[in-house]
Order: sequence, then C-alpha cells, then structure tokens
Amino acid sequence: MKISCNREKMLAAFQTAAAVAPARSPKPILQNVKLDVTKEGATLLATDLEIGIRVQVADVAVDSPGSAVLPVSRFGSILRENSDETLRIDTTDKGTTIRGERSKFELPAENPDEFPTVASFNEQSYHELPARLLKEIIRRTVFATDNESNRYALGGVLLEMTGDKLLAVATDGRRLAKMEGAAKSTGGHETSEITTIVPTRAMHLIDRSLSDTDPEIRISARGNDVLVQSERVTIYTRLLEGRFPRWRDVFPKRTDAVRIPLSVGPFYAAVRQAAIATSEESRGISFSFADGTATLTGKAAEVGQSHIELPIDYTGTALVISLDPRYVGDFLKVLDPAKTFALELKDSDSAAVCSTDDGYGYVIMPLARDRQ
Repeated sequence: MKISCNREKMLAAFQTAAAVAPARSPKPILQNVKLDVTKEGATLLATDLEIGIRVQVADVAVDSPGSAVLPVSRFGSILRENSDETLRIDTTDKGTTIRGERSKFELPAENPDEFPTVASFNEQSYHELPARLLKEIIRRTVFATDNESNRYALGGVLLEMTGDKLLAVATDGRRLAKMEGAAKSTGGHETSEITTIVPTRAMHLIDRSLSDTDPEIRISARGNDVLVQSERVTIYTRLLEGRFPRWRDVFPKRTDAVRIPLSVGPFYAAVRQAAIATSEESRGISFSFADGTATLTGKAAEVGQSHIELPIDYTGTALVISLDPRYVGDFLKVLDPAKTFALELKDSDSAAVCSTDDGYGYVIMPLARDRQ
C-alpha cells in the first residue's frame, strides 16, 4: 500500500475513528485503527465490538491499494506533531513507513486480516433527516440518560421512527427529555416493533462525528443494532437490551395546570445565581411564581442563602415548587438564550413540564420539601 495524504485531513479523520478504539482490550488488535485503501480512496476503521466506525479520508492520492493496522497513540502522535502539509504512507509485510519532508517514522507490522469486520451501510430501508437536526435531537436528550443505573435501558436514548418523524427520548427516572423532528422514511422503514435504545456513548460519537454542514443523514434500525451514515462517516452500534419506561405516561395529561412563558437567557442566569447557595444535602431551589415575578431561593446551612427575583409575564395564582437546579440548568443550556419556553405547573407535588415550540419537551420531578 502506498498513498500520499493531506496531514491535517488525515489527522481529523483519524481522531474521529480513534475515539472508538478501546484503551485496553483482551484483543490487542482492537487498540488500533485500520486503514483500508482502494483505487477509489482511503477509509479508516475502528471498533470495540459494540460500536464500529468507518471514516472516509479526503485528499488521498493512491499509488497502490492495500491495508495497514495503525496504533492509535503512535500514529496519532505522528500526525499531531508533524508539521508537513503532505505525508507519504508506505506499508509492506515488514511494517509501515510514514515520510514527511524532513521526517521518517517506521511502525511495526500487524496483520490487517486479523482486524474485525466493521459494518458498512448497505440498507434499502432507512430514515433520512438533516445532520443539523439529528445533532440537535441528540444534544437535547442524551444528557438525561443514566449510565449508573442497573436498568440498562436507561443508559441510552430511545429512538422511535415513523413515516415522517424521528422521536428521541431519554430519562434517568428523575427527569425525562423528548425531542422530535421531521424525517423521511425510505423502503417502509419504521421501528414500531423494535425497541431501539442507542447507548449514550454511541449517541455522543454520532454527534461528534457529524457536521452541521453534512447533507442528509441515513439511519437504519435493525433487530439488534443501528447504522448511521453520512457522506463521510458510517457508524454501527449494538442496541441496549431491557424495557424502556412507558415514557408517554410520564407526560401528564392535565387541563388544570398553568402555563408560564419564560425567557431562556434571563431565567437560566437566575437559576445559576440561586444555585450558588445550595449543597449536596440541600440542593433544591424553591421556585415561586406570582404577581409578575419569579422568585428563586436557595438555602444551605453551611453555605448561606440566595434570593433572586426576575420579572415575568405571569400574574395568576401563586405557584411554588422545589426543583433540582442541575436538572433545570441541563434543559436551559441546550436552548438558544434569546428564545422562550413554557413552564407548566400544577402544584408543588406534581411534575414540572417544560416545552418549546419546536418539538422539545422536558419533565422534572419535584423535590420533597425536606430536600430544600
């Protein structure tokens, strides 16, 4: 195998692939990234057997096709520390040689045939949606997963795909995030009979690997796994097993709740200020809404008290609820500070429901009074 490549573009692609390779593994071959070269171009492959990725490398001139197994740390360091615009990579049975204008590195040989197969996207049935929308859906849900629970299903994001929509849901049992967006089904693709729970780590990888400027993304859910394809990247991940909560039951269907419109930026600032006077033992903030003012108070014996007032567009009946500021902040920080959202409250013992006008919903369970 002989190629010439743009160093910076190879580095960007290599870092994306290397994020999947495990730091430790009973199979040492997995601690590498495989480079596959054909006459059409070059592709980097990595897997930990649960998640796999294929990344196409731009600006590669192919002299002769072939494959090489590249150690993550050593090859990554060469790409980072070298300053040449172009590198030549030459692989034989004896090893891999990387040449720059005034540099030369030799790495030992590994048998490419021992590297596991990484799935490619050959599906005829899939959903398609813009990369920017998929990244937004991930960003607004993945933070609500729970990777420490013994309920494995909570350690991922549930994807439901119907004819014209992709819906994502995540929960840790104390809050729940839901985001949906328009997506086009091809080949009759739906997940109606499949519980498609994508691991949190895979969702983060998808988010990092995609660019807002990528064209349409394809997602195909199969029996035990999911494939995601962009113009440059294909990601494979096994699905989580287990029963996902009946999330639709979590969103209360109530007619006696009050909807309070709030501005994201000012309200988030007030939450952060009120949270200064909280602790792990007394982490709750009391939220009071009445007479055109939102009043946020925090109190912890060892750190003091906070009292923050914010003018709001609400003059109805006084409502008070105690919430964990971390959960409120997680919702607010993924929104545009210039936008508004609606906070729906019934009483101090019922869930708070936050929603936006672009398909985003968020439920937070209140804290007991003794956690204030």
